[in-house]
Amino acid sequence: MDIIDHLDIYLRARFTLMVIVTQEEERALNTVLSVCETTKRPALTWDIAEGFSWLTISTAAPPTAKDPISALEAIDKSELTSGLFILKDFHELWSNPQVKRKLRSLSQKLKYTKKSILITTTSSAIPPELKDEVVTIDFPLPKQDELTTVLDNLTSTSGVKVNLTDLGKEKIVQAAVGLTSAQAQRVFAKAIVKDGQLDERDIDLITQEKKQIIRENEALEYYAVTENLADVGGLGMLKTWLHLREKAFTQEARNYGLPAPKGIALIGIPGTGKSLTAKMIGGLWHLPLMRLDVGALFGSLVGESEERTRKALKLAETIAPCIVWIDEMEKAFSQGGLDGGTSMRVFGTILTWMQEKTAPCFVVATANNIASLPPELLRKGRFDEIFFLDLPTHEERKEIFNVHLHKRNRHPQDYDLDRLADEAEGYVGAEIEQAIIDAMYTGFNDNQREFNTLDIRAALKKQVPLSISQKETVTALRNWLREGRAQSASFMETTEAENKFVQIQLDIRKQD
Repeated sequence: MDIIDHLDIYLRARFTLMVIVTQEEERALNTVLSVCETTKRPALTWDIAEGFSWLTISTAAPPTAKDPISALEAIDKSELTSGLFILKDFHELWSNPQVKRKLRSLSQKLKYTKKSILITTTSSAIPPELKDEVVTIDFPLPKQDELTTVLDNLTSTSGVKVNLTDLGKEKIVQAAVGLTSAQAQRVFAKAIVKDGQLDERDIDLITQEKKQIIRENEALEYYAVTENLADVGGLGMLKTWLHLREKAFTQEARNYGLPAPKGIALIGIPGTGKSLTAKMIGGLWHLPLMRLDVGALFGSLVGESEERTRKALKLAETIAPCIVWIDEMEKAFSQGGLDGGTSMRVFGTILTWMQEKTAPCFVVATANNIASLPPELLRKGRFDEIFFLDLPTHEERKEIFNVHLHKRNRHPQDYDLDRLADEAEGYVGAEIEQAIIDAMYTGFNDNQREFNTLDIRAALKKQVPLSISQKETVTALRNWLREGRAQSASFMETTEAENKFVQIQLDIRKQD
């Protein structure tokens, strides 16, 4: 059901006290007006500045009430046999005990009438005294058809030039999904004013504006998708898995009966490309990438963190299909009980959403420290698959050297990649990249000559890789993989190398 159906049912069921949560008061009132006109139900609005006024058409004089107590008394004494009374921003008065008591008593009294009260608010926080009386309605952001109407109304203005095909118009509207009606109208207007017309070139402008708006108002950061498969070295098993699901969000997949994939967890050694992989998935699947900034979810007020979390997840569902990236989640939820349980409640909200969401939001969660992860996070049903990103194999190291040399406009064939891959055993991708950068500095400071294989080898020898500096941590992580708790993101190394690793483990245990 959509919001109009919900409101209609609540009114016919004689719900006496409703709270509608939205930043879009004008759009919400237009929706309420549509319901009231269809059902021939009179409706009045009240606010502390203007008092009562009619929302529906009426020749009768509205009641007079400038303060909230008088407004509630006027609703009680109203001669209307049925009607809806909309109180704007009434949440600002929650702190007044007299107002709360009067509202609670009135809500109970109206159960025997056909009158209802609807409060419009920007916050879903409800006083404990009223929670049993209130039904909360989350007003959804506008869908594509509503944004299309906003665009049509704007472009129908005299003098506005539009150069759009039907497909181009659909792309423009899709780029604005996730904005409020007012925000979308401002973005469309800016696109028109910028060059005097609206065409497909304005899609990038709308996307950029949308990124700024989302960054200012939500705990979601909109990432521009620039990475692709060529930017990620190795991880063959993971890439194959992603390729098989490249069309998972299309209507063809739905018609075939395939469910939308839920997400993946990327666990492993720091520097092995977990964050880069999240960005690569957005480029591979051509979907918006949204990074959930868990730190920005937490607020100082009671209930504020949970509300921010719900808003962020609801925004992700509005933009869907999309990718929601939760980076280093073990740090985000490591507070335990030290913050009064807030982090665990936020974590629980996200877990429930991951399990029960129906919108096509693909979650990519990354973590370095398995010990800090709650066991309920990695149980079946949260993710489609859990991948472990291990130390790169010989072939993967060659591929990583290839990727980073290409990125710096060098020809990989000019370097001894086999020799470099051998000497970089135990190095992660980030360390290999840094070795190339260090080698470039060597060449640059030596009369800007071209850096070579010897420079890279020297840079590698100067580094102390994580596999040595954090040997215990790396060993524990790799043992976790061998216990069968995750799937390797890479193709298996040769049997000889596998035996070598096993022997190293045996030697370590003997030393212990």
